[in-house]
Amino acid sequence: MKNEAYLQLADQIKSWGLELGFQQIGITDTELDSAEQHMDQWLEAGRHGDMEYMASHGHKRSRPQDLVPGTISVISARMDFLPPDTNPEGVLADPKAGYISRYALGRDYHKLIRNRLQKLARRIQTEIGNYSYRVFTDSAPVLEKPLAAKAGLGWTGKNSLLVNRAASSWFFLGEIYTDLPLPLDTPEQNHCGTCDRCMVECPTQAIIAPYKVDARRCISYLTIELSGPIPRELRPLMGNRIYGCDDCLLACPWNRFATPSSEQDFLPRNGLDTPNLIQLFAWSEQEFLKRMEGSAIRRIGHERWLRNIAIALGNADAGNQVTTALQSRLSHKSELVREHVSWALSTDRNT
Repeated sequence: MKNEAYLQLADQIKSWGLELGFQQIGITDTELDSAEQHMDQWLEAGRHGDMEYMASHGHKRSRPQDLVPGTISVISARMDFLPPDTNPEGVLADPKAGYISRYALGRDYHKLIRNRLQKLARRIQTEIGNYSYRVFTDSAPVLEKPLAAKAGLGWTGKNSLLVNRAASSWFFLGEIYTDLPLPLDTPEQNHCGTCDRCMVECPTQAIIAPYKVDARRCISYLTIELSGPIPRELRPLMGNRIYGCDDCLLACPWNRFATPSSEQDFLPRNGLDTPNLIQLFAWSEQEFLKRMEGSAIRRIGHERWLRNIAIALGNADAGNQVTTALQSRLSHKSELVREHVSWALSTDRNT
């Protein structure tokens, strides 16, 4: 194919992507030297906590051609997920409710986005014939955000998330690694300016400096990635956040331009947009697994689910019903659950 044909193909790929439900498609190369240096410094400082998988693949994460030999171009895709009318601020202000990150209210996004990207890749194949490609969505050692930034899908905010003028950070990313020499898109300029609201509003002050996040203090890490006890000094700061945290997204001024998603699979299920903590805490393991079938939340398991809710109930400090609910788990088979329940029932939680 000649250069003109690849230019036309790139335009077609973006059009096909929109037809498949993506809000934006961008194309970039595989050069990630700056992102690799940032990642290495982050790992060396131990700010990844227990996420050993971040270091276990060496530099395959920052060198696409090492992960998939022959890769020349990366097609980066953005799909908005913000559900409509979920009133996140209201849920955060209600001590009886549990806050779940808005991305996890509906079905697990991995399968949906991967299937859409596969359709896009096959559509390209139908157009030009066989070529080499591999599809990803948070499913392999891939530096999704730096690639998307280079592809023009947004810029890296001071909270380390990708920010887009039309969607803030309420979107998923996916990639197609390919051997096609496609024309590259222009990166978006950084529009954070002097704003530091994401840093100021972080409940645990996990954003230790602009563009530097210590995962060990981040509520998303604590409630999802960390398998052991949550540090006592951070528990009172977590409020009623039981799975993930959106505070830095909610604080971002670009958030006011975000458009709710029309994707049906991202709509809330099981009343998780405004769930009652005591009711959630009463779920048996079987009920948890059944209700969370097809949800990203299922991966943390029932034990961590109870751990997280116990902290939220302790922070609620809302009377006899909360005390009764916590006491019902004092003899739970898991030491992890018992310890967090005991903390929630104690009178010295803030010491």
